[in-house]
Amino acid sequence: MAGIFLAAGCAFRESICSSGEYPVAAVRSTTGRTCVEDGQAPPAGFVQFPEGKVPQHVGDEWDRYWAEHMLDENGRELGV
Repeated sequence: MAGIFLAAGCAFRESICSSGEYPVAAVRSTTGRTCVEDGQAPPAGFVQFPEGKVPQHVGDEWDRYWAEHMLDENGRELGV
């Protein structure tokens, strides 16, 4: 039984947000993020990630990318 859990654990990928939510980034921050209910606007001080560059899982390509890049208050990319 333990082998089944170990095998399943290797395939598990932690989602950035729960079902029915999407991730948003804190303005001018490489670490600030939160999840927003689908259909709702980001809270003040947060912006949506650019289309096609939205992190889905912890450690995926875009999760790592946004650890080194920031967005301004208009959602434009800034370097660190």
